[in-house]
Formats: sequence, C-alpha cells, structure tokens
Amino acid sequence: MEATAVKILFFDIGGVLLSNGWGHQSRKEASELFGLDYEEVNALHTFIFNVYEIGSISLDEYLDTVVFNHPRDFAREDFKEFIYRQSVELPDTLQWLKQWKQNNCGFRIVSINNEGKELNDYRVKKFKLHECFDAFISSCEVKMRKPDPGIFNLAMGVALAQPSQCVYFDDRIMFVNAAKKLGIRSFQHTDFESTKKILEELKKENQQKSK
Repeated sequence: MEATAVKILFFDIGGVLLSNGWGHQSRKEASELFGLDYEEVNALHTFIFNVYEIGSISLDEYLDTVVFNHPRDFAREDFKEFIYRQSVELPDTLQWLKQWKQNNCGFRIVSINNEGKELNDYRVKKFKLHECFDAFISSCEVKMRKPDPGIFNLAMGVALAQPSQCVYFDDRIMFVNAAKKLGIRSFQHTDFESTKKILEELKKENQQKSK
C-alpha cells in the first residue's frame, strides 16, 4: 500500500459519538435543579475547567471551586451522579463505527478528546469505547488539550503516522481547522449519514490504492 494511503482515523468523542460530558446546557440544568447561581457557576467553570481537563486537578477539586465553595443542602455524590447522567450516546454513529471496525474496516481508530479524568474513565467504561478505539489520546492523560497542536502531534507519534496518513473528525470547526493546519485531512462532523459516507469513501480509496 502506498505511504500516502490513510491508515489512522482520529475521532473526537463529545459531540460526535456521545453528548458533551459537562456542557453549557448541563450546567444550566444543574443550576436550576440544585438551586445554584448559574452565572457564578459558569464564571468559575470557565476559569478552572481547562485545568481539570488537562488532569491537573480532580473532579472533586473542580467541584470545590465551582459548586461547593458555599454550604449546600445537597450531597456531593448526588451532584456528581447528575454530571455522569449527562453522558448519553448520540444516535447511530457509535454503534455503526463499532460494527464497521469489527468488519475489518482497514483502519486503526484513535480518539483525540478533551475530557477530565473521572468523566473520561466513566464514558470509556459505560459506552464500551474500547470496542471502537485502539487508543485514547485524552487531554487528562497527556496534559494537553485541543486546539494545542501538540496533542495532534502526539497522537500521530503514538500512531507512527504522517499527517497524510490520517483523517480527523470533530464537531467543532476550530478543532477541525487546528488539525488541518498540521496537514491532517479533517472533517466537521454534522450528522451520522455524512460522516458514514466519508468513511466508506476513505475505505474505497484505500482498497483502490492497495491494488
């Protein structure tokens, strides 16, 4: 097979395969349910969440700053359980991708995702993401987060692949553009059918190059 054939598929997780782990809407719903000042929660979240995502603090330490900086009339574990419940599988893509991989799609599949450790571990286990991914380049483990070009370079290094051998999917255009700047062919995921079509076309391209 030619060196320029695609051999690695990089995928974001939140917004592509699963809902975002702890997004804006979830924080708003939590504030209403638990009687929090949403503006305060959101401001504190903005200051510290990146620190959590690169693994420098734990989920409990994040919550100490954002939620339990005042006495509360609810238990910490109840709030954490609410956070975990926000993770749900998006329609179609994950199950199809697992099956596609099992049917010898011809690619290694690697995640590049921004996620705090407890949420990342929960999501991998809950949704059996090991059935889909060969490796996880998660911000909490590698101490870098997108759009830092370092996380994409690390992922390519782990995969032993050149940019021309990789394709990346993300729902956020900023991260798509960050990968493109490094020479990685990148696509914004908008829905299952369009991403499925691109993947099937990539598989056909590789099959033709291998003849």
